[in-house]
Amino acid sequence: MKSYIKNTLKILSILIDEIVVGIFLFLILPRAGIKVPLKPALAVIGFLIFKDVIAVKFLWEIFEKRIEVGPEALIGEEAVVIEELNPKGIVKVGNELWIAECINGMAKKNEMVRIVKVKGTKLLVERPE
Repeated sequence: MKSYIKNTLKILSILIDEIVVGIFLFLILPRAGIKVPLKPALAVIGFLIFKDVIAVKFLWEIFEKRIEVGPEALIGEEAVVIEELNPKGIVKVGNELWIAECINGMAKKNEMVRIVKVKGTKLLVERPE
């Protein structure tokens, strides 16, 4: 359900210019007494839709891009155990040391673990099966 809402918002953000122009051409201008010919109005909306169809390929890649900054970017990365995780200890991610908790048992020193969640300043990690 969450991804449905997320995808709906993505589509609405792409179509926002068509929605605004449509409201302006078909609601605001006629109420102000300005008659807008139907064919040119539809041509403008059609052009905007065509533009979005072309642009959506590039925009969708940006929308789907994974977080690259902040602690959340660590999720899915691997870390090296520096101090045995029993279940808490210290791991090294890149050049940083983090307090970590192993969610599926123990992990020995120099063992590789995968980061599954960031909880404040603590990483929740799991041993590979």
